[in-house]
Amino acid sequence: RFELVESGETSVQAGGSLRLSCVADVGSDSRNYLGWFRQIPGKGRDGVAAIYRRDESTIPYYSDSVKGRFSIARDSAKHTLYLQMNDLKPEDTAMYYCAIGNNPERLWDYGYWAQGTQVTISE
Repeated sequence: RFELVESGETSVQAGGSLRLSCVADVGSDSRNYLGWFRQIPGKGRDGVAAIYRRDESTIPYYSDSVKGRFSIARDSAKHTLYLQMNDLKPEDTAMYYCAIGNNPERLWDYGYWAQGTQVTISE
């Protein structure tokens, strides 16, 4: 079975926290990384965080803009991926996509992603 389905709260004030979840039941798909990227309307896509699904001891990838504030984790038994977002800033406002791909910084390259979750951070 191949499925990526996102869920989670979507808005908070600056300084607050949110957690996104993604059911990532990707079976034997050949792509190696699970994670999130985000997109702001009218702007390009940005990688956020990703884990190497073949070896969970590998240090996850985080973009410089979220390093130290966001944390990615995976519960393999539940086929679920989590993105814990702390100390949120208005510039974190974007559509967040759970995705599978081969480039942790650019999961959208030859990747597949879920429906997206709008995250809004107010001042």
